[in-house]
Amino acid sequence: MGADAATPILTDTSENAQSTTVARPRRFLRVFLKVGLPITFLAVAAGFVYATLTREPPTPPRFEVEPPALLVQVLTMKREPVQFSVDSQGVATPRTRTTIVSEVTGHIIGVSPNLESGGFFSKDEVLARIDPRNYETALKRAQADLAKSRTKIQTEQALAAQALDNWNTLQDLSQDNDEASDLTLRKPQLAEALAELDLNKAALEKAEEDLDRTIIRAPFEGMIVEKHADLGQFVNTGAQIATTVAIDLAEVRLPVSLKDFQYLDLEHFSRDRTVPVTLTADIGRDEPATWEGKIVRSEGIVNDASRVVHVVAQVENPYDNGESHEHPLLFGTFVSAKIEGREAGEVFVLPRHAIYDRNTVWVVDDADEIYPRDLTIIRSDRNSAYISDGLGDGDLVCITPIDQPLPGMRVKYSE
Repeated sequence: MGADAATPILTDTSENAQSTTVARPRRFLRVFLKVGLPITFLAVAAGFVYATLTREPPTPPRFEVEPPALLVQVLTMKREPVQFSVDSQGVATPRTRTTIVSEVTGHIIGVSPNLESGGFFSKDEVLARIDPRNYETALKRAQADLAKSRTKIQTEQALAAQALDNWNTLQDLSQDNDEASDLTLRKPQLAEALAELDLNKAALEKAEEDLDRTIIRAPFEGMIVEKHADLGQFVNTGAQIATTVAIDLAEVRLPVSLKDFQYLDLEHFSRDRTVPVTLTADIGRDEPATWEGKIVRSEGIVNDASRVVHVVAQVENPYDNGESHEHPLLFGTFVSAKIEGREAGEVFVLPRHAIYDRNTVWVVDDADEIYPRDLTIIRSDRNSAYISDGLGDGDLVCITPIDQPLPGMRVKYSE
């Protein structure tokens, strides 16, 4: 029984050992699949990535690309005769502005139909009449006093002659050589009568002038700006009747900077020779109105605040829109002026926007490339620059603004 029982035990042990020997490769395979395979995959992937990154890429083919040419506009240079002009602005005003006042006292008994604001009148036209009756009476009184003075002079002259005869008779009778006094010959009385005659003549002249002043006449050809008195109104001496302006000349006071003032021909400022000026204004028509005038004088003083010199332009017959002007130049019109200046000779003229850095332009050469050129600019105004040196006839100057021009930049151009 003991031997039989031990045999099965030995058999079981041999089977277990065989099972253990078979299980070990399986366990290793499972560990390899879980750990070794991913590590191997990562190592292979890392090697592939490293090889890819460290491998030098192939050099791409190179192509020569010509930079595009910039399309610009050019101006062909040619010297041309230039006469400078100076631009300015101002307001048309009357040369003469007068307030007509009464020189006598009385009621206004008559007025002209032209005595209205905006009314035109001719020289010596009667604008108003003041009641003349008091002045007619004063004139008659002065005439009477003058007549009395003349009669008194004649009387004194007769008395003086009679006194001289009487004195001569007395001298013959008395054989006396004494001279007669002035009082004896009535010389003081005659001198008083003559002085009184002169005084009455002056009084008569004043009475005639006062009577004439009851008729208020226009001192010149002009226009009524404002009416201050009317029919039936009582006015004193010095009372305003109307404000008037002469319409023979309009003046425009034009400011000119010191920089531009040098381009005006000051030698022409005289009575016989003046400087032409063209005035323009927008008066609500299709085209601006134009008037031709002349600069007649300079005020000759530099304004402290604005640092400008004022010159005065005149336009004859500003309200005559017949033969003189196509449109009347109304006082108060704001006008632009172009004053004729000195002659500059033959120079190059460029648009001002084509100038860089004050005195540089870009010139297009035969290879259609641009290069800078320094200039001698004798004057620049709002629109143009005038060049004396630095360019030649036939040069092509780029007048299209370029943001950052570079020497040698290729361009395509049109004139």
